[in-house]
Amino acid sequence: MPTAITARQARTPTPQPATAHRFLLPLIGLATAVTAANIYLAAPLLPLIARDFGSTPSAVAWVASVAQFGYAAGLLVFAPLGDSVNRRRLVAVLSLVTAAALVAGAAATGTTALAAAVLVASAATVVPQLLVPLVAQRAPADRRARHVAAVIAGLFTGVVAARVLGGLIGQAFGWRVVFVGAAVLTAVLGLVTAYVLPVEERRRSGPLFAGLAALPSVVRRSPDLWRACVRQAGMYGAWSALWTSLALLLTGSTYHLSTASAGLFGLFGLAASVVAPLAGGLVDRFGAAKVVRYAYLLAAVSVPLFWLGGQVLWALFGAAIAIHAALVASHIANQTLALTSTSTPATANTAYVVAGFAGGATASALAGSAFSHFGWSGVTAVAGLWLTLGWVSTAVRRGSAKTGSAEAGSAKAGSSEAASSEAGSAKAGSAKTASS
Repeated sequence: MPTAITARQARTPTPQPATAHRFLLPLIGLATAVTAANIYLAAPLLPLIARDFGSTPSAVAWVASVAQFGYAAGLLVFAPLGDSVNRRRLVAVLSLVTAAALVAGAAATGTTALAAAVLVASAATVVPQLLVPLVAQRAPADRRARHVAAVIAGLFTGVVAARVLGGLIGQAFGWRVVFVGAAVLTAVLGLVTAYVLPVEERRRSGPLFAGLAALPSVVRRSPDLWRACVRQAGMYGAWSALWTSLALLLTGSTYHLSTASAGLFGLFGLAASVVAPLAGGLVDRFGAAKVVRYAYLLAAVSVPLFWLGGQVLWALFGAAIAIHAALVASHIANQTLALTSTSTPATANTAYVVAGFAGGATASALAGSAFSHFGWSGVTAVAGLWLTLGWVSTAVRRGSAKTGSAEAGSAKAGSSEAASSEAGSAKAGSAKTASS
């Protein structure tokens, strides 16, 4: 079990300049957008890559999947290190590794070399998940969710930019230029962010990757973390099932849209960036549980709209906005809860993100098969099933004794950090977000 972060470990002995402190949150949001975009960089460029390699898009499509597996591996290996390793050094190193891998990908002459570069870049581009726990720790208790929302807004903006801007720039200048440009942005923003981050004194005890080994026990001992993981897996699974299959519907016999036109649906992802600040304020005011309930209700409304969208285009517009708003509201609420539910926020955040990723990847795989056998109705059925499983399996508390024990453990962790004013605020915020 990794050593808990105490006030002594997390203090900042060298005060940061006032200017650096003021621009820290916007800079983290921007760095998050750029690094998150790297995961989805190859997806809109696949036709260009295939043409360059003398292949077909279907033959190189697996490169985009490699990015997902690389990101998952990076989450498991690197994200828990945020509890024990100097974050400034880790962010700088990972940013440089990502940039080098992207440059290697731009120079690749074949699919295998490109896939290897994408794998390394995606595994190292976990910087956002190192920064979110830091933002949550340093934020005032009454504004914690709003600060987390600012970072998440950057993440979703990066995903949209990768799909929309990446495709447009690649069409104009070639896919290799997109990779090189992403490498430059990643290196510059990564190094600047690392420089501005607060100086932390970390005294690690035990194995370097103890956080990875501790993941199961951390989830088992915190009912609030377990609930956040399962609910977000259900929500992200529903979104992934619908969103990854949408291009098949739009380019199929019903709408006959081009790939470029279908790709513009990614602009609906900007709804997430608009909703994020509002959702953060609602979590701070009403607590995480209430926001998640209404997010699930909105997602449930979007499923029949998506089904109707199989024949009516306007229904798809409304459904796309609704599912993105539901996803980001649920994500902000659940991640805030996950970050305040244990004394090892980086490890808890890793468990949370991996759970959501697993739910999304599994539902996406099932949706592809469902579309082949049952068409668009099968995809919407998978989304509805995932939402049902995510909510029903967590609707009943796992026993008042366990919950009480978890709350007592959280209070104990908070008291161990009472030497710092931020820790005292975290305790109050944790009690509010954990209410369900």
